[in-house]
Amino acid sequence: MRRISAMVSSFLILALCCAAGNEKKKPVLPVPVLNARTVAVIIDPDAGVSTSAPLANKTAQEDVEKAIEKWGRLRPVLASMSPDLVIVVRKGNGKMVQPEIGGGGTSPNNRPVILQPNDNGIRIGGQKGRSPDGTQTDPQSGSPQPKVGVGASEDSFVVYDGTASDPTSNAAIWRYVAKNGLKPPDVPAVEEFKKIFNETEKQQQQQQKKP
Repeated sequence: MRRISAMVSSFLILALCCAAGNEKKKPVLPVPVLNARTVAVIIDPDAGVSTSAPLANKTAQEDVEKAIEKWGRLRPVLASMSPDLVIVVRKGNGKMVQPEIGGGGTSPNNRPVILQPNDNGIRIGGQKGRSPDGTQTDPQSGSPQPKVGVGASEDSFVVYDGTASDPTSNAAIWRYVAKNGLKPPDVPAVEEFKKIFNETEKQQQQQQKKP
């Protein structure tokens, strides 16, 4: 009888501890992220140009930008415009190693300026030369060379603090890696980031309501 009573007491203590832990649940994103208004979407600088799908990363970049615009919470801007957040994307192809082309001005973030009409007006896109870390690439130096690309076999979506002097050299705020994670039209990575963002916002609002 005493043994059963002790087990019940232990169970109640464990339940109370779990309840207390849930009340103090930490936000899933750093709270300052909720103040972000602008975001730059760039291709992983380490990604070369795939010989089998040369436009895969650029297409994924544009799909992510469009999904973020549709969300409406953040506004995509160029990396040179001091964004609040930087999102680095890279399209996977199911292989850890694949042939790529690199060098000779083939930086994945060299983009011509584009004007695209959308529901919110006109989207301005483009990036050439200077990356978020401030380094400058001379597009005339060297020539494109075949290389072996090594990276994740699945799509990746990594969020960094864009206000840092060198965003991608710091720890990531949040990352999502999954097969078809950048696939349109829903772009699962953006959907998951929206969920995490909204959950953090909800937790923050609940904290502010507490006396």
